[in-house]
Amino acid sequence: MASASHRRSLRKRRTLIVSAAVVAAGVGAGAVVMNANAGTVDLYHQTLAAKDGWASSGTGTTGGTKADSAHTFTVSTRAQLVKALGSATDTTPRMIKVKGTIDANTNDAGKKLTCADYASGTGYSLTSYLKAFDPATYGRSKLPSGTQETARAAAQKKQAANIVFKVPANTSIVGVPGTKAGITGGMLQIQNVDNVIVRNLTFAATEDCFPQWDPTDGDDGNWNSNYDAVTLRGATHVWADHNTFTDAPHLDSANPKYYGREYQIHDGDLDITKSSDLVTVSRNQFTNHDKTMLIGSSDSEPSGKLRVSIHHNVWKGIVQRAPLSRVGQIHIYNNYYDVTTLNGYALQYSINSRAKAQVVAANNYWKVPSTVKVSKLLSGDGTGAIAGSGNLVNGTVTDLVAAYNAASSKDLKTSVNWTPTLTAGLESGAAAKNLPTTLATTTGAGVLS
Repeated sequence: MASASHRRSLRKRRTLIVSAAVVAAGVGAGAVVMNANAGTVDLYHQTLAAKDGWASSGTGTTGGTKADSAHTFTVSTRAQLVKALGSATDTTPRMIKVKGTIDANTNDAGKKLTCADYASGTGYSLTSYLKAFDPATYGRSKLPSGTQETARAAAQKKQAANIVFKVPANTSIVGVPGTKAGITGGMLQIQNVDNVIVRNLTFAATEDCFPQWDPTDGDDGNWNSNYDAVTLRGATHVWADHNTFTDAPHLDSANPKYYGREYQIHDGDLDITKSSDLVTVSRNQFTNHDKTMLIGSSDSEPSGKLRVSIHHNVWKGIVQRAPLSRVGQIHIYNNYYDVTTLNGYALQYSINSRAKAQVVAANNYWKVPSTVKVSKLLSGDGTGAIAGSGNLVNGTVTDLVAAYNAASSKDLKTSVNWTPTLTAGLESGAAAKNLPTTLATTTGAGVLS
C-alpha cells in the first residue's frame, strides 16, 4: 500500500518531527515523521500518492522502497554513490540515502578534479580551439572538425565518465534530512529505465568544461554544453520531488564570451526527453538558470509519450523553458513563477508549447514586475496548445494565452485533446492566490524531515 501523500501531511507533520537517526545514532541512519492523521511515515519509503500526476498512473511510482538490507546504502562520496548505483541494467530495488554534499568532480580517492585534469593527455587547449575555429578563418557553414575538435570530444568524454551517474530501475535516491544533501557538478542519468524516485537533494554547479562551438546554431552561432543536473531519456514512472536546482556558485553572468557569444557551461536542470513518459515533478525549486526544463528533444518525437505533470514548484530567476514542451500531454498547475530578473537571469518566457504539445496550465501564480509584459510569459511555434484557467498575475486572474496571441504572429491554440484527471492536491481560488506564501516554505531540498 502506498504511504500517505507528502502534501496532505507536510504542514501538520512539521509540528512533531522525530528523527530516529538523531535520537539513536546521529543524522543519517533514517528519518521518521510522526503525523497525527497519517501515523508514522518513513521518508525513504514514501511512494507517490494515488492520482498525484502522470507518474501515479498504471503501476505507479515506488522507486526502491522494496529494497532489502543488502541494497540499502548511505553514501557521502562520489565513489560510494557509484558503487551503490551498481549496473544500470540491474533491476533489483535499491535505496540510496545521500548524506551531505557529493562532489562529482573528485576521483575515487576523493581528490578534487579540475577541467585541466580532464583535458590532460587529450591535446585539447581552449586557446588552440579558439584559434582553429575562429569564424573569421574557419567560416560559419560547418561544425568544427579536425584535431582540436577531436581533442575537445575526448576531454569531454573523460569528464562524462566521472560526473555522469547512471540510475537503474526501481531506485530511490533521497537526501538525508539535516545534512545539506545533494550533488554538485554531477548529472543523474535516468535512461531507458522504469520506476525511479529522486527527492530532497540540491543539484548545483553542473558544468561542462568543454562546450562545443556550433557556428550554425542561430544567426550568430552558439556554445553548447552537454550535461543536465537530472536527465530523463526514455525513462518511465519517475517522481522528482522536493529538490533544489541552481547554477550557483558559478552564475551565467560570470561566463566569458568567445566569438561574440556567451561561453555557456550549463545545459538543463531537469530535462525529460527521448519519449520519456509518466513523470511527476513536484515541489522543487528552480533558481538561477537559463534553459531549465526541456520536454521532448525534437519536434519529430513520436506521439503518445511525454506525459508529464508539473505542480507546486517554484521558478525564480529562470530565463526560459519552465518548461518548453513538445508533442506530449503536459499538466502544469499550482506553480509559482517569480519572473523578476535575478543575478542577471532575465526572462525570455516561462512556458513554451510547440510541436503540437497539448499543455494544460491552470491555477499557477506569476509575480511580474512592471517592466515585463504579460505577453512574454508564454511562447510557441504556432502548432502547440495551452488550455487551462485560473492563472494569476500579481494576484489577478489573467488570460495568458489571449495576451500572448494578441502580441504574436504564431498563435497558441486554446484547446487540447485530453482532460487531466490525476490532479491530487490541485488548489484553486483563494488557495492559489496564497501560492507565493505557501510554496516558500514547502518546496525544495531540506524541507522534508
